[in-house]
Amino acid sequence: MKIIMLGAPGAGKGTQAKKIAEKYSIPHISTGDIFRANIKNNTELGKKAKTYMDKGELVPDELVVDLIMDRFKEADCANGYVLDGFPRTIPQAEALDKALAANNETVDYAINVEVPDENIINRMSGRRACVGCGATYHIEFNPTKVEDICDACGEKLILRDDDKPETVKNRLSVYHEQTQPLIDYYSKKGVLAEVDGTQSMENVFNAIVDVLGK
Repeated sequence: MKIIMLGAPGAGKGTQAKKIAEKYSIPHISTGDIFRANIKNNTELGKKAKTYMDKGELVPDELVVDLIMDRFKEADCANGYVLDGFPRTIPQAEALDKALAANNETVDYAINVEVPDENIINRMSGRRACVGCGATYHIEFNPTKVEDICDACGEKLILRDDDKPETVKNRLSVYHEQTQPLIDYYSKKGVLAEVDGTQSMENVFNAIVDVLGK
């Protein structure tokens, strides 16, 4: 079962990807993890990726696909995987499809966790991070016992720049421009499933399980 998770930043697709991985005993694969592992292990692909990252440049799509396809060869991917954070654009999706087709494989499901922008802005602007231990909280969904003080270490909590409303709006703008077309792309292929991401985390997961099967 080869699954791609889609959804705007803050939609909760990463959380759902982890739950899917646990239930179906398949790996949760994120491009960030792949980059870090290859660079740490000093692989040839990792060295190539690092040359771009060190210059602050985006890693080319072809190289990202090579890294991902290399990850798919590992034993834990024998029964499938949940891909999170890739593809982000139509060219990336096309490159992935081409690489999979070379092995007579295709994407089975593209699950879009749909959440309105307004909800995402409210969600992310309510996040708080500890300046000491890095623990994260939410003023509504996961508040601390004492306001703005970390339960774990007692240090102060802050609103990170990434979670500020203006930053979130910019990220959503980029998402709608670059990534949202993927919804049409996978819909035309007949593999798209849309899930209402405004529900509780458990209800969202149950809706995904209904799509994938028990």
